[in-house]
Amino acid sequence: MGQRIVVALGGNALIQPGETGTIAQQLACARQVARVLSALPSDTELVVTHGNGPQVGRILLRSDMCADEVPPVPLDIAVAATQGQIGLLLQQALYSYLKRPVSAVLTRVLVDAQDPDFQDPSKYVGRFYLEDEAKLRAQTLGWQVKEDPGRGWRRVVPSPKPIEILDLAAAKILLEAGHVVLACGGGGVPMINFHEERVTVEAVIDKDRASALLAATLGAPTLVILTGVDEVMVDFATPQARALGRVSAAELRTHQEAGQFPPGSMGPKIEAALDYLQRGGQEVLITSPDCFADALAGKRGTRVTA
Repeated sequence: MGQRIVVALGGNALIQPGETGTIAQQLACARQVARVLSALPSDTELVVTHGNGPQVGRILLRSDMCADEVPPVPLDIAVAATQGQIGLLLQQALYSYLKRPVSAVLTRVLVDAQDPDFQDPSKYVGRFYLEDEAKLRAQTLGWQVKEDPGRGWRRVVPSPKPIEILDLAAAKILLEAGHVVLACGGGGVPMINFHEERVTVEAVIDKDRASALLAATLGAPTLVILTGVDEVMVDFATPQARALGRVSAAELRTHQEAGQFPPGSMGPKIEAALDYLQRGGQEVLITSPDCFADALAGKRGTRVTA
């Protein structure tokens, strides 16, 4: 087989702006993703990770709306459900384009029960509420809620850092058997050590952080982050804005420390890229799906090297 690559798909890869997100629309988007990935050499050992924000948000919304009639869906179970849902769509699409077996691994990821984010949750999930309604749901459902500035009140959940990919062995076996592997969907189902057991916990793991850990522990020389921009920009939205082409990890970290990458947009991707390279990875490619083929040829995208 050829080079091992982990490709992290953006959270909105299957639901485009202006779409309602029907299954037919998501399948069409999955086919577009598969067409993009067909630019890779046919013998690539390919692992694909994906976000699940819109899909989890809809599960939670349905759960909220039906709370008087059916038990609510815990967040960890919603993450697992979307791994299956999105996994099926990507399986169908990738097989159609790549003509290779494709397997989705329901992936559990270990986190630290003492992670600071459990004490001060930072990840917004689900629908927007008026302040009074949000606080009532917090009281009746045990949620934590915060104001999403300028947008409304929302539920917040912990977003702990991933420590270990618990289903790594399954992914390795499938890769070595020639499968395209779908793993760490939505960042993985978060697990904690509890006495002598491992149990799920209601939290959301950042997909790019989990992808970086997965790529490093799989020994993949390249991590690809497909997102909504063609290249990483510095001095964004100013007259001095410029794209980064080839850049070292040290230079990228300097830009990060200067506050160039906001936490709510490019920040987590840059953090994931630097973490992967620090763990022994060789190269990170950050670009958009539209520019992926040109980025592979070195014409577009941002390439970060150790």
